[in-house]
Amino acid sequence: MTSPFADPSFTPGLLHDARQAGVTRFVVAAVITDGDRVLLLRRPADDFMPGLWELPSGKVEPGEEFDKALRRETEEETGLTINQIIAYLGQFDYISKSGALTRQLTFEVTVERTAPLTLTEHDDHAWADRADLPSVSDAVRELITR
Repeated sequence: MTSPFADPSFTPGLLHDARQAGVTRFVVAAVITDGDRVLLLRRPADDFMPGLWELPSGKVEPGEEFDKALRRETEEETGLTINQIIAYLGQFDYISKSGALTRQLTFEVTVERTAPLTLTEHDDHAWADRADLPSVSDAVRELITR
């Protein structure tokens, strides 16, 4: 498989669409699987959207390339190293805690290993069956159950 980033028009297209929509911040998210199960992380009780289960994800820093941010954030949040970015699964927009219109770009990836996990920003993790997901947002549910 070829990474979506191999297409030279991929990133400029994402940026153009975001500018048109008024997006001011990006988050990248990784769909990591172990067999038929997908990795989800739970937000701590004292965090924005407490208790919500989400994909490993994080903010793209100014000037940072999306693929580099995806690799960095996945490793920072889980301790897992991405081998390959397989596919772009889609996006959704939301208003961040600071009020910024944020676009989450979600990618299917493979990792070197699926264990052990080292959580740094979340209080729990689960390898969830796509047909029996815990409390995730509707947007995340739609992306990972397609």
